Amino acid sequence: MAADETSIKVSVAARDRLAQLAAEHGTTIRSLVEDLAQGTPTQAEYAKRAELARAELASALGNAPSPEAEAKARALLERLDGAPHGSESDA
Repeated sequence: MAADETSIKVSVAARDRLAQLAAEHGTTIRSLVEDLAQGTPTQAEYAKRAELARAELASALGNAPSPEAEAKARALLERLDGAPHGSESDA
């Protein structure tokens, strides 16, 4: 094992699922896990993105959205994220 590598322990079931997912994506478990780690923002990164979005909106609109508007937008995005694929929006 190289100096910049480590190992993680997961259940056999998790390992088998990762192997299946990797095979379906034509990759390895290692690449799948590394892509997940690199491609998933941390809470701090999400907060920074939100801060940048607020600044951009304030610049474009002349003021930042209210906390109520942000809450409505967040709720809409969460509903859309949880919507089943192939829903009426695809019709």
